[in-house]
Amino acid sequence: MTEPLLTKDDVLKAYRVLKTVVNQTPLQRDNYLSDKYNANIYLKREDLQIVRSFKIRGAYYAMTQLEQVVLERGVVCASAGNHAQGVAYTAFQLKCMAHIFMPVTTPNQKISQVKYFGGEFVKVHLVGDNFDECSLRAHEYGTENDLHFIEPFDDLDVIAGQGSLAVEIHQDLVAEGVNPDIVLAPVGGGGLISGISSYIKPVMPETKIIGVESVGAPSMKESLDKGEIVKLEEMDTFSDGTAVARVGELTYQIAKQNVNEIITVEEGLACSKILDMYTRQAIIVEPSGALSVAALDKLGDISGKTIVCIISGGNNDINRLAEIEERALIYEGRRHYFVVNFPQRAGALREFVTDILGPGDDITVFQYTKKSNQSSGPLVVGVDLGKIENLDGLLERLSVFDPSYISINENSTLFNLLV
Repeated sequence: MTEPLLTKDDVLKAYRVLKTVVNQTPLQRDNYLSDKYNANIYLKREDLQIVRSFKIRGAYYAMTQLEQVVLERGVVCASAGNHAQGVAYTAFQLKCMAHIFMPVTTPNQKISQVKYFGGEFVKVHLVGDNFDECSLRAHEYGTENDLHFIEPFDDLDVIAGQGSLAVEIHQDLVAEGVNPDIVLAPVGGGGLISGISSYIKPVMPETKIIGVESVGAPSMKESLDKGEIVKLEEMDTFSDGTAVARVGELTYQIAKQNVNEIITVEEGLACSKILDMYTRQAIIVEPSGALSVAALDKLGDISGKTIVCIISGGNNDINRLAEIEERALIYEGRRHYFVVNFPQRAGALREFVTDILGPGDDITVFQYTKKSNQSSGPLVVGVDLGKIENLDGLLERLSVFDPSYISINENSTLFNLLV
């Protein structure tokens, strides 16, 4: 039997260091989700952590393991946001200078939070369009300036720190006399699932450990499926906390040993769960933080099962809510966009609204420019359906109005250009 790269004792050591530093976040049975799935659904609320994500665990533990002379020189890291906040908070607590590299695409809310937590002990460098470009420059900067690099996931101390939340899950469930059937954890670079699985597998061997990635960034799933680490050539960075093109060497090896399965969920489904959790449970989560709850729809019949969903973070920029709603409505089949050849004559708009829309349907976008010396011109129209079953009737009436209409939802190039 292959010796584990990280043991439960390693994770327990990290837990003992962290238990007086980080929040022991609640493990809550969620009545709404439990009723919906006829199961016992528990949420591990890392969105209530000090920096509103689990990342502080790995960052703090890893930095406290460094020699004082190393801390005095300063550290450097690369992060899409949550790891950066953990490093920034730790740097302030340890009075250690931290150079934090973040992709240019990082939401402003996360950048401002990094500066808030780190104060005078952080300098933010915005570099690259994605994590991997940013990470490359951060490593170069660290080498040039003799600064220790705080890995976001591919470091045993970081992994052990992230795994400390599994100790809390176990303690809370033992206190209730509960043994979980499944633990669902979001996966980016793999630090979280590597850490928790290193503790859960030996301590709760009957529990299945399932990782969850977005469809647009399935780096761990593709790597495990192919038996080697795969670097994604393209990915959707919407779930920025887990949008990593290449998982870590250590995290890949640990996940290969410990993780039962990796499943993927659509970004639109995650967005739907973000809105649902905010509306029904008053929980604010970021896209990556919603992946574990979104995965409940992918597990089949889970009646009677006890499942823990790790809510990994709640750093959601309010400016992203419009896009979140857009993705959710499109995924649910309630919002549709079309290019329609529209007559240039009086009364055409009234006819379109009266004859084409179904009961409860609403126009959300209407972009039309009148063309000189033409009998018709292209119209971009967005429609929110009153009921999803209205779609077939809408399409039938549209095909009569303009047999050559284009459904933008089905054309990714047009969709990205126009919507």
